[in-house]
Amino acid sequence: MCGIVGLFTKTDALRPTLGRHLSEMLITMSDRGPDSAGLAVYGADSPGMVKITVQADDPALLGKLDVPGAAVRVIDTHAVLTLPQDAATAVEAQLRATGGLRVMGRGERIEIFKEVGLPADVARRFALADMQGTHGVGHTRMATESAVTTDGAHPFSTGPDQCLVHNGSLSNHNSVRRRLAREGVAVSSQNDSEVAAAYLTHEMAGGKDLGQALTSALDDLDGFFTFVVGTKTGFGVLRDPIACKPAVMAETADYVAFGSEYRALAPLPGIDTARVWEPEPAKVYFWEA
Repeated sequence: MCGIVGLFTKTDALRPTLGRHLSEMLITMSDRGPDSAGLAVYGADSPGMVKITVQADDPALLGKLDVPGAAVRVIDTHAVLTLPQDAATAVEAQLRATGGLRVMGRGERIEIFKEVGLPADVARRFALADMQGTHGVGHTRMATESAVTTDGAHPFSTGPDQCLVHNGSLSNHNSVRRRLAREGVAVSSQNDSEVAAAYLTHEMAGGKDLGQALTSALDDLDGFFTFVVGTKTGFGVLRDPIACKPAVMAETADYVAFGSEYRALAPLPGIDTARVWEPEPAKVYFWEA
């Protein structure tokens, strides 16, 4: 099962209300994934600054964070640290080595919030409806191949300003995991979706753009999958060649939207005049600002 939503704005019209629209879309997909939920939002950046999102099962740990030069914004079990770019690598390593903390993502614009629980509860806890930005992706999970944990929730971020949400199951994720490990790419969870995210990060690190990396995935990743992927300025969609997982898209002059089912898109403004279609199997859809 699982439910995926995504919204990529092409104009300023929806950017102040991006979080509200994505939250509504996410909650609509609750029956496809009641185990956990998450959202990645691409907000405004600040020149020379990086944001690192961390999560703690014990929120008291977040109140004790003391990172020189970093502004810390705590939201429930997550905190977003904003700090100078030249300090980010060392700080991220420090955070990863701190017991009880998990790094959710890092980048100039991305913030990731995900937890176990019903999508409506997750949206409320993190005030997702109040968030602004240019684009974002969300996921409601029905666990199949790994435990119901925060580590197993989507989105997965394995590179700066990159994230992936996935509906489906990869049949060769263990072999891909081993190949990535040989090439120095670590995958921290047991979730096959994180392997897909790491694969795309690795391909883009080698010089491909998101569209090219998704094209390569058609040859290298086996199984049933629908991916929605975000980068700092891009938004991509890919279904496997069989395309048995449901998907629908809509496009207007103001936005491109994705939902596992049309009902996730129905409340969007202008949907009655939007171009609505089912993405084709094995075809890469890619937009960039």
